[in-house]
Amino acid sequence: MKLHRQLLTAAVAAALFVPAAHAEVAIDVIGGSEISFEGLVQADGNWFHNDIQDLNGATGTMNGKNSEFELRRAELVLKGKGPGNIEWVVGYDAKADKFLDTNLKYKLSGNSSHFLQFGQFKQPNSLEELSSTKNNDFISKATVTNTYAVARRLGVGYGVGDSNWSLNASAFGRELTRNLAHGSGYGVRGTFAPINEKGNILHFGLSYADYDTDADTLRLRARPNADLATVRLVDSGDMKDTDRIGTLGAEAMYITGPFKAQAEYYNAKVKRYNHDNYTSDGYYVSGLWNVTGETWGYKGGTPSLGGPAEPSSGMWQLGARFDHIDLNDGGLRAPAVAGGAPLVDGVLGGKMDIWTVGANWYWRSNFKASLNYVMVDSNKYVAKDKKYVSDKPNILEARLQFFW
Repeated sequence: MKLHRQLLTAAVAAALFVPAAHAEVAIDVIGGSEISFEGLVQADGNWFHNDIQDLNGATGTMNGKNSEFELRRAELVLKGKGPGNIEWVVGYDAKADKFLDTNLKYKLSGNSSHFLQFGQFKQPNSLEELSSTKNNDFISKATVTNTYAVARRLGVGYGVGDSNWSLNASAFGRELTRNLAHGSGYGVRGTFAPINEKGNILHFGLSYADYDTDADTLRLRARPNADLATVRLVDSGDMKDTDRIGTLGAEAMYITGPFKAQAEYYNAKVKRYNHDNYTSDGYYVSGLWNVTGETWGYKGGTPSLGGPAEPSSGMWQLGARFDHIDLNDGGLRAPAVAGGAPLVDGVLGGKMDIWTVGANWYWRSNFKASLNYVMVDSNKYVAKDKKYVSDKPNILEARLQFFW
């Protein structure tokens, strides 16, 4: 289903007339439901300083180009509150041509932290995946988040909690949009904030997601923290005899005034029929500083970020992140014949370390500009070269964002 470009243009134009103090457009009250309209438009540019592989080449061969520009997201969202304890949302990304959150939530006893949810929603895993897209600390999510986290799926969910703890569980299937992610499974996430005061928050979380691999085939791979890159520098290849994948996630976050530090670790185990089970893991550690002094809020096990304290000058952020992912689970054996290629024992998907430094500028209530510099250090066994190959590209990334 294609959403006509005129609809997106009209939506953005209408949002331009919304007073800056509001982050959404109130439409009407229909059938006891207070309906509002939200949107997010992001445009990205990536400039690649390639090393071995051409990161924006369709086939991995050098094509003479070193930049890519693209509309990254064009999200349109209708939300409703009521009647009674019911909340609903219908979201669609006109750029990716897919549904976003599209679900119905029933608040038990009127408590927003105690609910049942039906439809498509983000599954209970990953602090970064569950945090608001419009307030991402960096242009690209961490390598491990993009590789391991289970995003939106159709299912049923249950949540319970208080101001400083939460427990969420779900059973899920495929994505609402056809021909995207498949595999039935379940997820659970628990969080605890022993310190939860304004400008002073300590958060811990633990999650587990387990699901059936699509057509008994699984492939884990990762871009070098550049969403417009067409090449993955680490890649497990197709594992064709897989049954299920279970991913354990651990998370921590500390906020003190204008500083935020957070980290996540993932460990994924894949059950296989005809080979040894496959295990891989990774983590990231990041820090962010609101130069202009703003801090974060906290609700339901995720942080929230308000607007600039001084809308006319905006809010400035500086940040740094280190990512590590290891898709190797095996090694090399001596060749079957003298002088032949070594034999791969297990899966050698490669390792990758990435440093990202960046700055964000939020202006008034609707605009954000981001600039990131990404430094990659990857190492992967290449069978045709009969050796491990190190690839160390750098990438400059920019994003302009409009939201309401």
